[in-house]
Amino acid sequence: METLVVSGVQPGPGMWKVSRDDHILYVLGTLSPLPKRMEWESRDVENVIARAQEVIQAPSVRIDSNIGVFQRLLLAPKALGARKNPNGESLQEVVPPDMYARWQVLKHKYMGNDRSVEEWRPMLAALELYSDAMDDVGLKQYGMVSPVVEKMARRHKVPLTTTTVTIVIEDPKVALQEFRESKLDDVDCFSKTMQRLESDLGVMRERANAWAVGDIASLKALPYTDQNEVCLKAVSQAAVLRKRTGDIEAQVRERWLDAAELALKNNQVSLAVLPMRELLKPDGYIAQLRARGYAVEEP
Repeated sequence: METLVVSGVQPGPGMWKVSRDDHILYVLGTLSPLPKRMEWESRDVENVIARAQEVIQAPSVRIDSNIGVFQRLLLAPKALGARKNPNGESLQEVVPPDMYARWQVLKHKYMGNDRSVEEWRPMLAALELYSDAMDDVGLKQYGMVSPVVEKMARRHKVPLTTTTVTIVIEDPKVALQEFRESKLDDVDCFSKTMQRLESDLGVMRERANAWAVGDIASLKALPYTDQNEVCLKAVSQAAVLRKRTGDIEAQVRERWLDAAELALKNNQVSLAVLPMRELLKPDGYIAQLRARGYAVEEP
């Protein structure tokens, strides 16, 4: 039988505790997607925030440029053009035939007869397909946890620390033109996104349910295939960004770990947010804190 997605008020998972010298950093693992009709019961997290001196937001990347809002608006048509494959190629022309046949089946199932994406780069077409599929199966990708945590921090007047790495593109017009004319190594992202929709939807629902009811054992036991890492790598390794930014992934990791260590040094109690994969991976962020000598207690 198809796995049903839970709904209603749910507790979510317990928090990891990272500590040293009586200073504690509570870490909440987030997951995407989650049940769309779930309401997260966040009382335990709010109790921690109420006595915390700092809340550290999840790691992220923002790409910015040193141009004003009017110039950004002028760039908008070109930015939309950057969605498309260079040289006017169609999706059918840039991915292998067997992969395109799989795409046609999934596209018909979740997107109907939408032809607009047939000229898009494989990664962007895959992300659009994935978004439509999540909506169809009762799951939601964003906005379920982090906004609630941030609202609670503001309510209790606890400082929010962002760990966003801002990449400033000094020559946006040139960079955008380079991006439009260059290919991304994104066929693997395209393939893994489809693979997730073909074979992982049941597990995805189970994983979302496990997060909702706080079943850590199931979260650990269920296979975790995440196309997002492959897709992020396709973007971060693109020559147009690489030569302007260096190793984005390393910058993001170090920014969050530096913030966590500073919080553990300065605060009696802190709370941080991390993707669940970074709590469970053998080489994830929590494993790296453990390797640096911090005590880690799982929920």
